[in-house]
Amino acid sequence: MKNYYIDVANFSLNKYGEELCGDNVEIVTTEDGLIVVMSDGLGSGVKANILATLTSKIAITMLKEGATIEETIDTIANTLPECQVRKLAYSTFTILKIKNNGEVYMVEYDNPPVFFFKNAREGELLKKEREVNNKIIYETSFLMGQGDMLTIVSDGAVHAGVGQLLNLGWQWEHINNFLKNLVMKEKTSESICRHLLEVCKNLYDDKPGDDTTVVTVKLKKAEYMDIFTGPPKRKADDKLLIQAIEKCNGKKILCGGTTANIVSSALGKAITIDLDNYSSEVPPMGYMEGIDLVTEGLLTLNKTKDILLNYLNEKKQKRLPSPIDGQDGASKLSKMIIEDGSHIHIWVGQAVNPAHQNPLFPSDFNLKMKVVKELVEILKALGKIVEITYL
Repeated sequence: MKNYYIDVANFSLNKYGEELCGDNVEIVTTEDGLIVVMSDGLGSGVKANILATLTSKIAITMLKEGATIEETIDTIANTLPECQVRKLAYSTFTILKIKNNGEVYMVEYDNPPVFFFKNAREGELLKKEREVNNKIIYETSFLMGQGDMLTIVSDGAVHAGVGQLLNLGWQWEHINNFLKNLVMKEKTSESICRHLLEVCKNLYDDKPGDDTTVVTVKLKKAEYMDIFTGPPKRKADDKLLIQAIEKCNGKKILCGGTTANIVSSALGKAITIDLDNYSSEVPPMGYMEGIDLVTEGLLTLNKTKDILLNYLNEKKQKRLPSPIDGQDGASKLSKMIIEDGSHIHIWVGQAVNPAHQNPLFPSDFNLKMKVVKELVEILKALGKIVEITYL
């Protein structure tokens, strides 16, 4: 059975006036896939945040170590007992174990039912009701294929607009219809999460009445991207650069004027400079037949690193990242990395550019190498599979 790339994303909105979110999402990579836990703490603010975090941390840790769902729920139940006043669980949860081959095991406890789309159409999930430690859970096992999507939401999503724009809130059926259209238009899990949360935010009139979280998982075939920056250390190795470019299976990006000129000369392809889309920080980009993007080198890579770092930090703070909509080379490259690359191979030419480094200094002082290393760490934190080759 073939393996897929698991594209997973999650974003949250805090209840208006609260600094902490009462929902929490934990994602961990396993040898053969991912485990995702989304928990919703009772109430809002600090207390709900602690309850949701404890629930998701306990579940993700135990499941990763091989505990059964019964053992996991038993531990959660004994750690976080029911509220004696309202007779409600202190935290609800949805657990998703997905393998790289598309096999899924899912457990739902008191969260809104998940949304599932197979071949861009609404899919049916056969759930089995079970009682575990006096709690009614619903579990199911099913198979996802390429392009299939699953979305988990906290109840803040189905309550969006209650008492304001919608009397009964944005009900499950309405969200399902919205996602049905979205799954055919949007390519990435992040885009789907963003659109869904933005609608929730609008329905709440920018003042969410409840913590709202969206988690989306899509199965995709691997999307390869090769980024070439800098000429090889030895002129004789220029042919290795050309051979690597000719063997690329996905997107091809050239970062650096010298690199682009080497490729242009070897392949007999002209470079056209774009003098309309650049900024004070990012030099003009170019176009070459057979190449997806041509940019300047160090300045563009450094700005790309800054854009992606800001994007990553917004995600870490559980804020909805600002869309990357600039038209300059760094913005274009950043957006391509986020949307079009699951497996990114960076080819780093080691020829010394006097403008970047004093040849007498050690290689550790090479500005380009430093930027590339920092960029690689950011890409890995964004969930990309990264490989580096030095030429």
